[in-house]
Amino acid sequence: METTMNNENLLLVEEKNQAMLLTLNRPQVMNCLNFDLLYALQNQIDTIQYRTDIRCVIITGFGEKSFCAGADLKERATLPPDKVKEFIFTIRNLLTSIQNLPLPVIAAINGIALGGGTEVALASDIRIAASTASMGLTETRLAIIPGGGGTQRLPRIIGVAKAKELIFTGRRVDADEALEIGLVNQVVPRQNLLDTCMEMADMIAQTGPIAVEMAKYAIDKGIETDLATGLAIESNAYRVTIPTEDRIEGLTAFREKRKPVYKGR
Repeated sequence: METTMNNENLLLVEEKNQAMLLTLNRPQVMNCLNFDLLYALQNQIDTIQYRTDIRCVIITGFGEKSFCAGADLKERATLPPDKVKEFIFTIRNLLTSIQNLPLPVIAAINGIALGGGTEVALASDIRIAASTASMGLTETRLAIIPGGGGTQRLPRIIGVAKAKELIFTGRRVDADEALEIGLVNQVVPRQNLLDTCMEMADMIAQTGPIAVEMAKYAIDKGIETDLATGLAIESNAYRVTIPTEDRIEGLTAFREKRKPVYKGR
């Protein structure tokens, strides 16, 4: 596994097979987000979107305790109002970049995910939680509201009524409740978390790259529209896959009873 570190080790970057693992590395402050960590993440996301050899991104936190406890409130306390506004724009734009990546993003929620930490998970495509994890949009307890897209993504994922309950009360949910309400896809023992995410990344790596990109596009764009428009989006996305070499390879491999070798062409 190739490992690199950036921005004073705030973000650990590992590549394994065709997956990239991004680990938030501020365990002394529960991996909370400051400007430098946001910049480090944004730099990686900007690079990944052009990497055709990477098929999946996994985001997690360093250590046993915390995925990400949200914004760094000690840094926040020193910021004038205009810098607070800049922080919110920075995290909102970062999470939009994560959501708009053309490849799947898995959040490996290894522990506590609060505020902006839960918002990082919400911007991901798939959420897999350790049994010890807990999640919550707790901003109203600080007399603010979620500012990294939480008020928009949470109701789209778990429904309006439950999202209002969680945001209005600012309460946390444990891993079992998160699974029950559809906030996470799967709950696994802490020691199995990264292996489970890597297994899913490996399954994704066996599929057609253009097909997955178009499927993500069709789902994300279609869910925001009426059904007729969504079906038109799907039809156009399907049309992109028809002339590809990969589609012919898939048919040929099926006929020859072998695994297909996709090249993203």
